[in-house]
Amino acid sequence: MRTALVIGTGLMGTSAALALAGRGITVHLSDHDPTRARTAAALGAGTDEVPEGPVDLAIVAVPPAHVATTLAAAMRDGVARGYLDVASVKGGPRRELSALGADLSAYIGTHPMAGKERSGPLAGTADLFEGRPWVLTPTPETDTEVLNLALELVALCRAVPVVMDADAHDRAVALVSHTPQLVSSMVAARLEEADETAVRLCGQGIRDVTRIAASDPAMWVEILSANPGPVADVLTGIAADLAETVESLHALQSADDSERRSGTAGIEDVLRRGNVGRVRVPGKHGAAPSAYEVVAVLISDRPGELARIFADAGRAGVNVEDVRIEHATGQQAGLVQLMVEPAAAPVLAAALRERGWSIRQ
Repeated sequence: MRTALVIGTGLMGTSAALALAGRGITVHLSDHDPTRARTAAALGAGTDEVPEGPVDLAIVAVPPAHVATTLAAAMRDGVARGYLDVASVKGGPRRELSALGADLSAYIGTHPMAGKERSGPLAGTADLFEGRPWVLTPTPETDTEVLNLALELVALCRAVPVVMDADAHDRAVALVSHTPQLVSSMVAARLEEADETAVRLCGQGIRDVTRIAASDPAMWVEILSANPGPVADVLTGIAADLAETVESLHALQSADDSERRSGTAGIEDVLRRGNVGRVRVPGKHGAAPSAYEVVAVLISDRPGELARIFADAGRAGVNVEDVRIEHATGQQAGLVQLMVEPAAAPVLAAALRERGWSIRQ
């Protein structure tokens, strides 16, 4: 691949363009809002000038509702040798494209499993896709050259290709992406009218659960409108669990021992099933999840403190696998939770204590 046209310069399109331009590909940028394309170009994502002839690959990065019409128009104009989209829903756009009479041999649906709570070209980064799964949904009609172009794009963005059926993909993202967004938003919505005293008690748990609730509502309405059935199916299962959990909690209030035992069993069941499901979430670099020990370090809110902790961990010969920061309410301090291999935890704790850090058990 030597040339590419990115149609849609939001987060995904700009990030792909930045990655390609950084690896020597000539990238042309197009957007229904020329200001966005100029912004992406100013960031180094390519040029907003129209290509003189067909490019090697056209990358359509527009909302799911506009994917098929945008692709069909690009194909009619013959802007590229191959075409793909990066929308988060795959089955519907492909069927719409077929209904529009497009040549599906020149097209492959794709979906990079990466994103941010922010949108627009200014949120784009060249490393957004690095190490992330990038789903490809070829069909028997997909031309081999188009599939190879898509694989080259994935490689240039340093992502990991995953081949799936389009409808299977849509069911999967309903479970692991679309439904979590709605659940996160519903939990965060409980805070809207909450007492200020309650909100001030927010800790890391509520921050973890509501992080993605900061996402753009308009963008998510478009995504969910393109995949409503599978998301509704997942929510139906959650609703059943929720109803049983509510019933179990009410049973715990009963004066009857038998009902309380039943309520306890119901709560334990959903928590245990949650444990089993959580274990299946892939770990570091997509490998099997690992059990890490947490070394919690009290840290002040001063410049350079995090760097000093990591430097001290490095001197101790310990690799920090993951890190979380829990900020103290009303204080310029917090806890840094360093996740390390179990055997390394006592070594790290001792080394940090020796260097003056306060370790919390």
